[in-house]
Amino acid sequence: MIADASTTPPNAALIQLERVSKWYGEVIGLNDVSTTIGAGITGLLGPNGAGKSTLMGLVTGQLRPSLGRVRIFGERPWDRPRVLARIGYCPEGDRFWSKLTGYAFVLFLARQSGLGGAEAHAATAAAIEATQMTANMHRPIATYSKGMRQRIKISQALVHQPQLLVLDEPFTGADPVARHELSELFRRLADEGVSILISSHVLHEVEALTQRILMIDRGRIVASGDLHTVREGLADRPHAIRIRVDAPRRVAEAMVALESVSALRWLDSETLVVESSAPAEVHARLSEVVLGGGVILREVAAADESLEAVFEYLTERSR
Repeated sequence: MIADASTTPPNAALIQLERVSKWYGEVIGLNDVSTTIGAGITGLLGPNGAGKSTLMGLVTGQLRPSLGRVRIFGERPWDRPRVLARIGYCPEGDRFWSKLTGYAFVLFLARQSGLGGAEAHAATAAAIEATQMTANMHRPIATYSKGMRQRIKISQALVHQPQLLVLDEPFTGADPVARHELSELFRRLADEGVSILISSHVLHEVEALTQRILMIDRGRIVASGDLHTVREGLADRPHAIRIRVDAPRRVAEAMVALESVSALRWLDSETLVVESSAPAEVHARLSEVVLGGGVILREVAAADESLEAVFEYLTERSR
């Protein structure tokens, strides 16, 4: 159902912000932000009031920057119908004519996008089917649950087959089944060539969708790029390594002898977390202990490379 995105090279910058600031009177929404977002799925993260909605407003042409330059597909997005026609947008808030059915709502927006006649009806049915709302599409929106309203908003964002999909908190109000189904939809769209910018507070679901992140706090970019690369760049924070073995005290004794180890803590009777500024040294010592015999290694993993851990650390550090 998605239009051919081959007109945009795979590594091309879809979104470019150069020294962008946006303020509302004395309130600063974005402060001197420069970033580039390419193809694929990118997670936009930050606490409430961080500037996520302002950035999305700029990307979708609803706002103009107070300073700086915004380019989408190489062009400014405001007053550019040919650019906006390539963008699908699902806002966080609900903006419905509640007496309309879901089908009538999506059909109206399909026609506003330039589709007509049978083409508009076919596109509407396909977009609604993609969000698994076909069984409810002829019900009034006023009777929809919050999760159903989220699905129909995503349908209208898809109906004109955009190349760039901008989703502001799309999981809000969705139950676990709906969250899973929407995640599968977003992955499928990405596989078909649609690029997605997704803002969400549901950190583990963003992490399941993509490792490419953009973190904002107080109107500034605090991190961007691959999640693991971002974590590796936090040189001033010790790495936490989770180790599960049948003889954790023997491993702990070996670890406390390392100068790079700053802390040890127990999670349970078989699991300890080692904090070290030199994780490679910890892994080497662990290998020595295991190969020396008498210790069965059940698990070793990074305990602080999750999106939530990196997010919390970066937002705390920026304050």
